[in-house]
Amino acid sequence: MGLLFFGGVMNLFWIAGIAVYVLIEKTVPAGHWVGYAVGIALIVWGVVVLSWIV
Repeated sequence: MGLLFFGGVMNLFWIAGIAVYVLIEKTVPAGHWVGYAVGIALIVWGVVVLSWIV
């Protein structure tokens, strides 16, 4: 819920995106790798955003 609130106070597109991510992670045989890839992508995105600020 915190992620949805940060993403735009329950914006339908954020909810749909997270639902698709969870669906892929749970149904794909190598779903744990999807989780790792998304985690790494979010870390890289965070570093890029922080580098723009500083």
